[in-house]
Amino acid sequence: MNFMNDELVNWMNQSWLGNSFWQYTYVLVILLLGVLFHRIVSKYSNRLLFRLFKKHAPDFLWQDFLKLMHKPVSYSIMLLVVYVAFSRVSFPDVWGLVPRDEFGVRMVLHKGYFVFFYASIVWVCLRLSDFFGVILLARAEKSDNKYSGQIIPFFIDFIKVIVIIFGTLILLGSIFGVNIGTLVAGLGIGGLAIALASKETLENLLGSFTIFLDKPFVVGDLVRVAGIIGVIEKVGFRSTRIRTLEKSYVTLPNKKMVDSELDNLTLRTFRRAEFFVGVTYSTSIQQIKAIVADIQNYIDNHPNTNSDGQVKLHQFGSSSLDIMVLFFVDTVDWAVYLDVKQEIMYRIIEILQSHGAEFAFPSTSVYIEKNTNNMNS
Repeated sequence: MNFMNDELVNWMNQSWLGNSFWQYTYVLVILLLGVLFHRIVSKYSNRLLFRLFKKHAPDFLWQDFLKLMHKPVSYSIMLLVVYVAFSRVSFPDVWGLVPRDEFGVRMVLHKGYFVFFYASIVWVCLRLSDFFGVILLARAEKSDNKYSGQIIPFFIDFIKVIVIIFGTLILLGSIFGVNIGTLVAGLGIGGLAIALASKETLENLLGSFTIFLDKPFVVGDLVRVAGIIGVIEKVGFRSTRIRTLEKSYVTLPNKKMVDSELDNLTLRTFRRAEFFVGVTYSTSIQQIKAIVADIQNYIDNHPNTNSDGQVKLHQFGSSSLDIMVLFFVDTVDWAVYLDVKQEIMYRIIEILQSHGAEFAFPSTSVYIEKNTNNMNS
C-alpha cells in the first residue's frame, strides 16, 4: 500500500510542459469547484448586494433582483475562478516566450483576461443602474408623476453611458497604460471634427433636452406628429418611441419630434366628430326640418357631448340632400369616443326611419326626350 502511494506521489511530482501533475490537478480541482459552486457563491453575493440596497427598495422582490444580477455576477465569479486556477501553472521555459510587459502570448492572455474581467464589472454596474431605474419608476408610479416616469429612463440611460465611458477609460489606463490626460486633451482637440461628423446625433441629443425642458408631452400621452398617431412609450437620447393605434412600434428622431408640428391629443378636453347624412331629394322640407331638430336635440342632451354640436342642412349634393352632423365627445379615450359616435349614429338611423326618410346613395337619372316630328314622319 505504501509502495503504491509512493509511486503515485512520484508520478504526480513528474513534470509535463514545465508543470508538475500536482499543479495540473490543482487547476482541475479549482475549475471543478468553481463550476459546481459558482451558482451558490453568486446567489450569496447577490443576496449581500440586495441587503445593501433593500432599504431603498422595500417593495422590490428578491427574485426580480436575482434575475437582473445573476448572469453578470456569475460571470465575474467564474472569471475569478479561472484566474485563481491558472495562476498555479506557468508556460514552459523551453517555449522561449517573452515577458508579460513585452508584446507576445503572455501579454495578449494577460490583457485579454483583464479586458473581460473589467467588462464583467461594467456589466454589474449597468445592471445595478437598471435596478435603481426600476426602483425610481415604481416610486414615480406611486406619486402619479408622469414627468418623472418620462425622465427616469432617460436619466438611467445617461448613467449607463457614463459608466461605459469611465469603464473604458479605466480599462485603457490600467490595462493598456494609456495616459488618460493626454487622451482627453486629444479628444478636446478633435472635438470639432467629431461634432461635425456626428452633427445629426448631436441634433437629436439636443432635441431630447428640448423635450424635457419644454415638456410638449409625457410618456403615455397620445400625440399626432409627422403624420403618425400613437402613444409615447419612451424618450431616449436619439429618438422617441411611439406605439401607434395599429400597435406598431415607430421610432422617430428627437429632432423631428421638435421640428414637426405636434398635436398632443391627450390634452384635448373633447374629441371632435363630423360626418354628413345624405337623404333623398324626395324628402319633404317638413321631414328635413324635423330630422335636423330631432338629431340636434338628441346630441344636445346626450350625456357625453357638450352644447357646441351643430346639425344643419349643409348642401345640395349630386344625388342627395346633405345634413352636416358635428359634435364634441367629452373624452380623450379613443375607445369611448368610438362607442359614443356609434351610439349617436344608431340614433340618427332611427330618427330617419321614424320620419319616413330614406338614405340617399350615388345615382344618376337619365331623361330621354322623344322627337315627335321624326316619329310622325
